[in-house]
Amino acid sequence: IETQSTWGSLCCAFALSQQIITMSNLIDGKKIAADIRAEVKIGVEKLQNEHKQQPKLVVILVGERKDSQTYVGMKEKACHECGIASEVVRMSAECTQQEVEDKVRALNDDPEVDGILVQLPLPAHMKEKDVLAHIDHSKDVDGLHPLNVGHLALRDHAPLFKPCTAEGSVELLKRSGVQLDGADVCVVGRSNIVGMPVALLLQQENATVTMCHSRTKDLAGKCRQADIIVAAIGKPYFVKGDWVKEGAVIIDVGINSVEDASTAKGYKLVGDVDFASCKDKCKLITPVPGGVGPMTVAILIRNTLASRLHKIQNKKNN
Repeated sequence: IETQSTWGSLCCAFALSQQIITMSNLIDGKKIAADIRAEVKIGVEKLQNEHKQQPKLVVILVGERKDSQTYVGMKEKACHECGIASEVVRMSAECTQQEVEDKVRALNDDPEVDGILVQLPLPAHMKEKDVLAHIDHSKDVDGLHPLNVGHLALRDHAPLFKPCTAEGSVELLKRSGVQLDGADVCVVGRSNIVGMPVALLLQQENATVTMCHSRTKDLAGKCRQADIIVAAIGKPYFVKGDWVKEGAVIIDVGINSVEDASTAKGYKLVGDVDFASCKDKCKLITPVPGGVGPMTVAILIRNTLASRLHKIQNKKNN
């Protein structure tokens, strides 16, 4: 009886330990983002105490897309939590590109504004890259201005701001204790917002980066060689479990809506990675939602504080 009891206890302990291992391989983006927001709040309080100043972020929202409104609301909430002033400029979806660019120029000239963000996507009749290029690079807290991206691409150059989602992805790796120096990394997707800048950031950390895309030959084979996979291709469940080697780390940047009749909304959010088939093979993996998403907002508000501090330092130097 004692032997049976001991065996039963061991089985229970093993099952529990397996559950803990499975759960502990999740990178908690919400927790890490909360840590960054707490750091920003301390920085804002110090700024107010020493300089009697408050950073300010302005978001331009064109149109009434519900997802864009949700994202803007998240940014407003984060600013309020950290003591950063925020303003949303709402413009009609029928407005002209010239009107948006005029608003951007007015904000560039406003000394009280530290960060300007144009919420993407813009209506189809506007050229996003042209609108973004009008943002003063010193207020480009989203890190997408050509000048900031150009500095990011050059060795021994420092952009004022790094693209928020890409920087947030790398921050998740660093704060989770992932070894980047010498790591083999596969970045799946080459967008200007995530794929390209995250590859540049990881190279700065001395990782060996393979950039994969729709024309890549044997994409699955390249992923199998990677210590770290960053999935940012915008296709649900794209990266499969048999593409991943044992002990790999996955950062899933994707956020896709797929039909799910079992939910009240009739859909659910999933990543670019087939989480179910990948999670047990990974040393670490980000969930969707709750992984990279919260980090984008946290980096944005950190950049907004940095913009005001940069302005103060420039004034001292001059």
